[in-house]
Amino acid sequence: MRFVSWNVNGIRACMKKGFEDFFREADADIFCIQESKCQAGQVELDLPGYEQYWDYAQKKGYSGTAVFTRQTPLEVRYGMGVEAHDREGRMVTLKFPDFYLVNMYVPNSQDGLARLSYRMEWERDCLDHLCRLREDCPVIFCGDLNVAHQEIDLKNPKANRGHAGFSDEERACFTKILESGFIDTFRYFYPDLEGAYSWWSYRFNARARNAGWRIDYFCVSPELKGSLRHAGILSQVMGSDHCPVTLDLDL
Repeated sequence: MRFVSWNVNGIRACMKKGFEDFFREADADIFCIQESKCQAGQVELDLPGYEQYWDYAQKKGYSGTAVFTRQTPLEVRYGMGVEAHDREGRMVTLKFPDFYLVNMYVPNSQDGLARLSYRMEWERDCLDHLCRLREDCPVIFCGDLNVAHQEIDLKNPKANRGHAGFSDEERACFTKILESGFIDTFRYFYPDLEGAYSWWSYRFNARARNAGWRIDYFCVSPELKGSLRHAGILSQVMGSDHCPVTLDLDL
């Protein structure tokens, strides 16, 4: 199976920049997007052969996630069942016969770490959600996690230490996810690869200089380790300040 995840930074804007062409080219079994920035009825995507599941934020033009799947899920959940987190359209969970698929857009801690305390609540509740699912069957989760885990995961680690996305607290939360058994699939295949990023600021010509961050992930529970075949970052794909990331599994 092929999985694709992409923070599109506004699906309506991305559609004008070739989203549907890339979607067809990607030929994914499951395609996840984050930061859709739309409400119900504002976008009509013609995706023959796919079912669509959208989680919209209550706030217009903000956040939002969606999953497009060829296979009908057994169950669909929006949010993680915590009211404080479920107003912003940040999570879709689909259950299939052999696994759960969780698509998420993790809150940004914002300038000056203004939202860090809320982010820590999200991290705690999200890991609890993932671990509860894993008690039932293996879990694949993906999305914009808004953290570069290690120094290798961003261009300028020293200058960004302590900033949103590279604070000690956020990095420690991702370490805890890995310590609970989940596998960062890209680092599983490429543990030492430098210069592999999935997000670039629109400022300072950052993408042309590849001054980026790796903050978009596919992670799997350890039961799926033997099924891993490939994980990729499609940095050549334009249309957003993020690029798509991929996962191939034998399932």
